[in-house]
Amino acid sequence: MHEKKNTILVVDDELQIQKMLGILLDVENFKIVESTSGKQAIRMCASVKPDLILLDLGLPDMDGKDVITAIRDWTQVPIIILSVRSADDEITAALNIGANDYVTKPFNVDVLLARINAALRSSAVHETGEPELRNGVLRMDLVRHEVFLKDKLLAFTPKEYDLLRHFMVNRGKMLTHKEILHKVWGAAHGGDTTYLRVFIGQIREKIEENPTLPIFITTEPGIGYRMEAFPHTASKAA
Repeated sequence: MHEKKNTILVVDDELQIQKMLGILLDVENFKIVESTSGKQAIRMCASVKPDLILLDLGLPDMDGKDVITAIRDWTQVPIIILSVRSADDEITAALNIGANDYVTKPFNVDVLLARINAALRSSAVHETGEPELRNGVLRMDLVRHEVFLKDKLLAFTPKEYDLLRHFMVNRGKMLTHKEILHKVWGAAHGGDTTYLRVFIGQIREKIEENPTLPIFITTEPGIGYRMEAFPHTASKAA
């Protein structure tokens, strides 16, 4: 069974729409979390940290545009509006306050999936400057949340993926234990160095030829870890 990749928050109070989107996105290997109200969606955006939000405008407790405004105060997560409202002024208002795209109901499934993938691709490029990260024979597809070693797909848990991505983005730099834990797990885990060591070990088992003599992620004793930088043409086994 494959690990689910990107997490999508579906915000819609119509159960039929929730069910249909759940089936559609699950088949495409997305992880789905659901909300039926605006206030709940704002809280879930902060706690779950989805990779993309599908947002209906007609919510029971508040207008969807107010949800956009609240979320945009602190995150640039892609937001695609999915609404029966088709008037030009509704579309332009939503886009002007921060929505990334607008799809009217009823919608074409293939078109919606294409727009979801386009938004995720744009988000990945915005974050790192490119849709994938490379370090020697190691490659990360930031759109599909996949890791490859010599073009062989590796099985990574979501947290392992987040940790490796942080190293790949900062390859060549020495990273302290506290900085890594704060960035990947949050401020509450700033002292959990044992926890970090376990995950580093798990990643080394997957990407290193000899995990006891790592060449990709090396240890800076008493300080932290460093991902060594290799040219894209590197042929040395990992």
